[in-house]
Amino acid sequence: MFNGLFSKFKQRVQKKMENYVSGYFAAHPDIKLIVVVGSVGKTSTKTSIATMLGQKYRVRMHEGNHNTHMSAPLAILGIPYPDNIKSFSAWRAVFRQAEERILAPRDVDFIIQELGADHPGDIAHFGTYLKPDMAVVTAITPEHMEFFKTMDAVAREEMAAANFSQQALINLDDIELQYGQLLTNQNVSTYGTNPAAHYSFSSQQFSPEVGHTGAFTAREFAGQQVPAVVKVLGVHNLRPAVAAAAVAVKFGFSPQEIANGLSQVKAIPGRMNLLEGARGSMIIDDTYNSSPVAAASAVETFLSLPATKRVAVMGSMNELGEGSQFEHEKIGRMFSPHTVEWVVTVGEEAEKFLAPAAKSNGCQVKSFRNAVEAGAFVRSTLNEEGMLILVKGSQGGVFTEETVKVILRHPEQNNQLVRQSPAWLAHKEDFFAKYLQ
Repeated sequence: MFNGLFSKFKQRVQKKMENYVSGYFAAHPDIKLIVVVGSVGKTSTKTSIATMLGQKYRVRMHEGNHNTHMSAPLAILGIPYPDNIKSFSAWRAVFRQAEERILAPRDVDFIIQELGADHPGDIAHFGTYLKPDMAVVTAITPEHMEFFKTMDAVAREEMAAANFSQQALINLDDIELQYGQLLTNQNVSTYGTNPAAHYSFSSQQFSPEVGHTGAFTAREFAGQQVPAVVKVLGVHNLRPAVAAAAVAVKFGFSPQEIANGLSQVKAIPGRMNLLEGARGSMIIDDTYNSSPVAAASAVETFLSLPATKRVAVMGSMNELGEGSQFEHEKIGRMFSPHTVEWVVTVGEEAEKFLAPAAKSNGCQVKSFRNAVEAGAFVRSTLNEEGMLILVKGSQGGVFTEETVKVILRHPEQNNQLVRQSPAWLAHKEDFFAKYLQ
């Protein structure tokens, strides 16, 4: 009974907030809306775009991933999400703020908004009230497969945003050409590290200290190469920066402004950040989340970097449905005893599938129930300078950032890790407490 009433309440609140968003854009037609969708890379891409456009314009971007039907309207309007979503008085206060936003003078020039999809039809629904100036589609890879079932269904979902936006940018590196047939919008361009893309970045030299030194090209620049440095680790982390540069070209930025913006792009917490570890080691902190494509890219970068010894901490990849075994085994087979000292897993799926695949290749493997226990073990393996540790895992029920916390050289760098807000720390304290019972 109560759940049914709350569901109806949520529907009414959601519809009201969508109407406020429509009213806001009607009252402020000069505000540009850029939406970011895709299986992976949304938050990094959104942040890179905000960094680039922020050189010249007032930009609104929610720091978190408020990308659901309930939270996205508030992020667009710049209104905090209520602590108690079941409180009518809390939502009444939100409604007042929304009305004030509509009546107030224009407060931003661009809004960059991430849109998420858990079920088929989620992205299409955003198109019923949003009319974005641009959509950026970051990737079409396995996501929420327990609901989408097939990759074609994932592709239809993500491409919907390109079709209801005025123009779109599609990542040529992580979206198969066959999905182009789903596009009905003729105003679509491509970006990536692939030189065939309309907007591309070619990395000519890389070092962990400097990043990628290379050149950006855009068709609007008539073949001119724009020298630039992008301070990120891994080729796959160049793609959010290229997306940002492509968006900037579309909105009239000069080559010099593009180069300046690219130099300011940096990885968000938990996205391939290099941190100093204990006993002279280095940590690749890639704990924001995990998916098959992101995990494979992280492992490739990890194995390409110099190290005296390597230890890989691989947390479970969530929401893969029936494909979980195949995807975890594929990652496990990327390791060999010649390239890693240990493969350490966190979580049930990684223990069931990734660990045996790594063992079958001859690797030393250790599996743990939680990230803290894994961290204690990894710290015990650090027996010489120059060791490199990759830490990767999904968010829900894995939390491998807590592994990083155990092996950091400087505990004061905890604030550089993902999910360190008081609310997240309280949630994780409850989660890890069950292992002490």
